[in-house]
Amino acid sequence: MTTSSTTPLSYKDAGVDIVAGDALVERIKPLAKKTMREGVLAGIGGFGALFEVPKRYKEPVLVSGTDGVGTKLKLAFEWNMHDTVGIDLVAMSVNDVLVQGAEPLFFLDYFACGKLDVDTAAAVVGGIARGCELSGCALIGGETAEMPGMYPAGEYDLAGFAVGAVEKSKILSGQDVKAGDVVLGLASSGVHSNGFSLVRKCIERAGDKAPVKLDGKPFKEALMEPTRLYVKNVLAALAAHPIKALAHITGGGLLENIPRVLPEGTAAHLKKGSWPQTELFAWLQATAGIDDIEMNRTFNNGIGMVVVVDAANAQATAKTLRDAGEQVYEIGVIADRGEGAAVVVG
Repeated sequence: MTTSSTTPLSYKDAGVDIVAGDALVERIKPLAKKTMREGVLAGIGGFGALFEVPKRYKEPVLVSGTDGVGTKLKLAFEWNMHDTVGIDLVAMSVNDVLVQGAEPLFFLDYFACGKLDVDTAAAVVGGIARGCELSGCALIGGETAEMPGMYPAGEYDLAGFAVGAVEKSKILSGQDVKAGDVVLGLASSGVHSNGFSLVRKCIERAGDKAPVKLDGKPFKEALMEPTRLYVKNVLAALAAHPIKALAHITGGGLLENIPRVLPEGTAAHLKKGSWPQTELFAWLQATAGIDDIEMNRTFNNGIGMVVVVDAANAQATAKTLRDAGEQVYEIGVIADRGEGAAVVVG
């Protein structure tokens, strides 16, 4: 029972603004609409998102992936750059799903903050929608959570997941990879979304001596460049060529991600200098003072996706990818593994 001396408390008084949340949903709806594709049965706003697997699949296998953006968000907060981290969020999941040979079908996001700023959240979700649009998957749902006291003012966290489909007979397992196969590397757009704890230490160490530009872009833009979406171009290559394996180069770099798609008893021998080191990665290596091994274990170091093909198909596959707009380098070969590491750069 409320007495006359008690001041009523609303949800807004407690820090949750339902009106702001509703305003954000209205801002999101036209962004999500641009991502609609075959299979979507219900739009944004329901309790659950409905999607029908396209009938062109005979034996569809669903492939799922989930990820976040990591401490790259700290720079987004500090530099007030929120419009591309949503692309990072989508890319980290859809590029993983792609590695199994799957076409991403739909994506859902989770945006959490202490106090909802509609403009900031709309910028983030705009990036998510753009990432979905570029990778051909539908943004069919998500959650915006306003939780007072959980996050510092001006900060938020992101998570998301993607679901894709692949014909059962066309799942990429890497089991056919053998000695003599060629390793192609597709250029990254920059640091992508891994290694930013070290990136931030490098920025701190450089202080006011940080370069004005890297690779022709303003310093901050070079570091915040969103993760490249390989989906459409690699799916086109998969349709045209017998690709044996794909590896998305994320946390752990080249040294730890390539072995995830290699059969036991094989190793990847990468040729040092077979792809260019950008100004961005050269600056990071020099500032951190780390060797080549640590660079290739911490960052993608210029290669965001690896494609393993039979030597006889390497040139044709590379041409298809280049014609689609990818920068492609022949970075190594598969060999029988002795007592050494699964990935050797030398």
